[in-house]
Amino acid sequence: MTTDTFAATGAKASTVRWRIFLVIFALVVINLVDRVALSIAMPTIAAEFQLSATMQGLILSSFFWSYAALQIPSGWLIDRFGPRAMVTWATVFWGIFQSLAAIASGGVSLLLTRVGLGGAEAPLFPAGGKLNASWLSPGERGRGAVIMDCGGPLGAAIGGVVISWLILSLGSWRLAFLVAGLVTVAMGILSWWYLRDRPEDHSGVNAAELARIRSTATAGSRGGEVPDRLSTRTLVALCVGRFGWATVFFGLITWGPSYLSAARGMDLKAMGYATFVIFLCGAAGSLTGGFLADALVNRGHRRGRVAKTMLALSGLVAMVSLLVLPQVVDPVHAVLLLSVTAFFLLWGSLYWSFPPVLAPADKVGFVGGAMNCAGSISGIVIPILIGWILDVSSQSYATVLAFFAGAAALYVVATLVIDLGGRKGGEAVR
Repeated sequence: MTTDTFAATGAKASTVRWRIFLVIFALVVINLVDRVALSIAMPTIAAEFQLSATMQGLILSSFFWSYAALQIPSGWLIDRFGPRAMVTWATVFWGIFQSLAAIASGGVSLLLTRVGLGGAEAPLFPAGGKLNASWLSPGERGRGAVIMDCGGPLGAAIGGVVISWLILSLGSWRLAFLVAGLVTVAMGILSWWYLRDRPEDHSGVNAAELARIRSTATAGSRGGEVPDRLSTRTLVALCVGRFGWATVFFGLITWGPSYLSAARGMDLKAMGYATFVIFLCGAAGSLTGGFLADALVNRGHRRGRVAKTMLALSGLVAMVSLLVLPQVVDPVHAVLLLSVTAFFLLWGSLYWSFPPVLAPADKVGFVGGAMNCAGSISGIVIPILIGWILDVSSQSYATVLAFFAGAAALYVVATLVIDLGGRKGGEAVR
């Protein structure tokens, strides 16, 4: 029975699919709270452990060593065992490693807990991409992608306030990390209870919702066709574009708080609130981008043209803003400009709508893992590189911001190369 048939008989579709993505959204929020906690606490930790800027960069980078290395294996495991099991185990284990950071005795032990945290978090985003493919119709995947991905900037925003508040309230960054880790473990248990790999496996999904999920009659969609292969050029462009985008995003996540502290003279409280405003705007931008993209596609515009136009605009605004930022003197104006940057940059959340569009169903996890691996490589390189630049340039951020602007330009160029048009056998991806 089709969606139209159910509409004609008055049957109302359940909304389990959106609750599934609210759970994933919550996990991503917590994921970024745990990830950004070290960036917020780093000025305090650096003073306690007497860490150089280079060593700080090494510790900030260490999360991404295991995170990047396990992206593709995680994608394969998700395709093999399903996203529900992988999300559950990932969440429980990263909560444990976040808690273990509370007993770190120096830079090396803290670094090791970050390696464990990165490895445990690796499956989350590829699993979200897999759930996007199995739980949403083509006309809903843009919204699903940004509901998931906007949890990242929102988590960074909330993390800035929550972690700084916990440190000040508890008088200890260690207790703040312990509390954050225990909350994460609890969310892992909730994930197992509610998530399912397929709509058919969830008792709350009625026939009308299942028909809507399986519907392919969406304007601007690919008409239900599944690609039989993904070209090497498109896969490379997808990965390079994600790398460029992630360079800017992870730069803001890892070194943004230190920039606000060192270059803009903000104390811990002001830094926390500024981080909240910047990444809250990023979350708003992510949602705006996804809903706007789906609205344009459902009005008949080609998905490829919509995505490329919005992502190109996203990168261009970020590039110009970062080039202008060193000329801004007032700290409040600098935060406002960074907020605009984050708003448009997070239109890049649309990247998570690409794996189900570009890849066969049994390869969506792999393609999502490959894409996220490329982004994670920037997370390895950037914190170390920025720490080194600051050490050799007398703590000047002008070169750092110019570098990020160049990464935004790379993001634009690579995105425009991605082929969302023709496919083997005459398929048209729209």
